[in-house]
Amino acid sequence: MKLLLTSGGINNKSIHDALVDMLGKPIAESNALCIPTAMYGHPWVGPGVQAWKFISGKEENPMINLGWKSVGVLELTALPSIDQDRWVPLVRETDVLLVSGGDALYLCHWMRQSGLADLLPSLHAVYVGMSAGSMVMAPKIGDFFVGWTPPNGGDETLGLVDFAMFPHLDHEMLPYNTMVNAEKWAAGMQGAAYAMDDQTAIKVIDGEVEVVSGGHWKLFSH
Repeated sequence: MKLLLTSGGINNKSIHDALVDMLGKPIAESNALCIPTAMYGHPWVGPGVQAWKFISGKEENPMINLGWKSVGVLELTALPSIDQDRWVPLVRETDVLLVSGGDALYLCHWMRQSGLADLLPSLHAVYVGMSAGSMVMAPKIGDFFVGWTPPNGGDETLGLVDFAMFPHLDHEMLPYNTMVNAEKWAAGMQGAAYAMDDQTAIKVIDGEVEVVSGGHWKLFSH
């Protein structure tokens, strides 16, 4: 599986070009599934208007409104209650998964509960995450980002990559997302940790990691 882990969506040419390159064909010929689940667990977002904006392509951070051939919705909280043959073939056939921001631990919980987490490594799709949708791929997110508390506690996530991410660096709406706080966060993480602004994404193909950025970012490594 190819991963494009963004902080703020597909919002500049370099990230857009990386996505098209990973797809291997134009966006207009690619079928997408969007996953809004992370939103429901986040105290500032929740269900309602923001989830609708994301699904309908009226989102502020471009992911859905890029001109896909088709866009469907994959709601992870619904999947445990339906047979796998109703949704697994759909996921296997799609070109790209578009995973919204929100709460990374809530998203991780439902990725595991639904069975999607087990399926991800075998998919040929491009996985595009935004914020929490990217952070969920890390081994851990760090206490700084813990909001929703999973049943077993902790801050562990899927561990499908070996680095952690601090998104929305120096975002005007998030005064605590400073480089100073990112450095403190990174000190508590094991292994590599990236602080990245909304003009930055991390591309992962076959374990090879490449930063794609029109903004600023920093790698903290121990």
